[in-house]
Amino acid sequence: MAPLQGRKLHAAIWVESWIAVMVFGYNSAAAGGVLGMPAFRKQFPSIDVEGATTPSEEHDKSNIQGTVVALYTLFGVFGALGCTFFGDLRGRRKTLIAAAFANVIGVIIMSTSYSLGQFIVGRIFIGIGTGGITATVPAWQSELSRAASRGSHVSSFGIYCGSGLSLALWIAFGFSFTTGQVTWRFPIAGSGILSVIVMSTVLLLPESPRWLMLKNRNDEARRVLERLHPGDPDAVDKDIEEIELALRMSANQTSLKSMFEMGPQRIFHRVILASVVQIMLQFTGVNAIAFYTPTIYENSLKFPAVEASSLAAASQACIILGGIICSFTVDRFGRRTLMMVSATGMSICLACVTGLVSTDNPLPLKAAVFFLYMYYVVYTLGFIGIPFLYASEVAPVQLRGAICGLSTAISWLFNFLVVEITPVGFADISYRYFIIYTVTCATFVPIVYWFYPETSGRSLEEIDAIFLESKTVFDGVGVANGMPKTRLADMPIREEGAEEKMQYAEAAAHAELAQK
Repeated sequence: MAPLQGRKLHAAIWVESWIAVMVFGYNSAAAGGVLGMPAFRKQFPSIDVEGATTPSEEHDKSNIQGTVVALYTLFGVFGALGCTFFGDLRGRRKTLIAAAFANVIGVIIMSTSYSLGQFIVGRIFIGIGTGGITATVPAWQSELSRAASRGSHVSSFGIYCGSGLSLALWIAFGFSFTTGQVTWRFPIAGSGILSVIVMSTVLLLPESPRWLMLKNRNDEARRVLERLHPGDPDAVDKDIEEIELALRMSANQTSLKSMFEMGPQRIFHRVILASVVQIMLQFTGVNAIAFYTPTIYENSLKFPAVEASSLAAASQACIILGGIICSFTVDRFGRRTLMMVSATGMSICLACVTGLVSTDNPLPLKAAVFFLYMYYVVYTLGFIGIPFLYASEVAPVQLRGAICGLSTAISWLFNFLVVEITPVGFADISYRYFIIYTVTCATFVPIVYWFYPETSGRSLEEIDAIFLESKTVFDGVGVANGMPKTRLADMPIREEGAEEKMQYAEAAAHAELAQK
């Protein structure tokens, strides 16, 4: 059987990424989907908030519940950081296998738990595995995608994640009509099946050509690029040349220490951009909602248990819808525009939710459901996939695995903070907890406008040139707006013996500017 190539290969990479990131979405919702089930509450009474009889007991159990649920996100930090070393040492595919295997171990431990301690150990393992998956998939997929369609491929993260979230909540909803231990054990085990699929299929797909060239496996990299661009030897040669130039440009900045040094490529500047956009993702408040979705509909919006669970499960379809819209618009309108529109929309939606749930009148509470659904759509438009995409784009090839790992680890760390405080936040200040995220979302608009250069439609190596031309943190946006979209291989690179290339590149750049 001939190996896949061209569009079929790109489609296979897309499907593999979809299944892998579904693990993340599934694990994010699975625990929240079973927290209110009688069998689960009976098995783990120390985190049964609904069974509390006094305010102080409710507060204490909320603290314990928040910690148990959030441990998954805390150890996601370590899984993501593992990519800093393992991803660049062994490659993207083997990192995915290791991460998926850790998730399988965690799922087995959790779904067979008879004590809270055992359940906690399982959540630690799935945190490590899921953290590795979320740090690796965007880098692997972006390095296998064309510049013109990289955004639509990688920003499909929303479709991937929303599918996992929806699957977890619908399975939990279905099993809520059964009785006994299976009501929560089977829903918890679901992501293990997805992980096994990833482990058994990822080696059938190619390794990142940029990682292969980083390891001096140039012949293998060329064969991968020939499969990605069948019948187009010029595209293959240009990609090879661009990657070689990018590697030479960053040849002196390969150690992890260099991530915290500026240098001519402004590495630390890029690390900050990759990290802050991940922090913004967490302060959208989405995980305050996603991890406790059924609880919010039942306790905050006063819906009956069955209706709350069905509304919670249905809401995840909005994430898929937002992911589809993002996929079709991210390369047309750019990363900056979508992030600013998304931040504005989220702030408006959360402000409306806050006002509507401040009353016990059933009609405003039903209207709040609409704004929560709309919140998911606009959130996905700009913040579920773009932060991962952006981090992989701004990182130089020599440090892409390390920077993606670090920025994703920071994302998981702030995810832990949000999930840890959310039960206490709802217990202590009720609906006012939404005000925090209303304000933080509003602040994202000026941050993106002033500091985040547009990367849409540029090769990964061409993005390097934006930072080479920048002198301060404020320069990136202006440089990107003024720089013609010229391939790096056609740009002047100051290296020994490259005078003819420089003259040609300068002429090409002037010609393109004149046309504009």
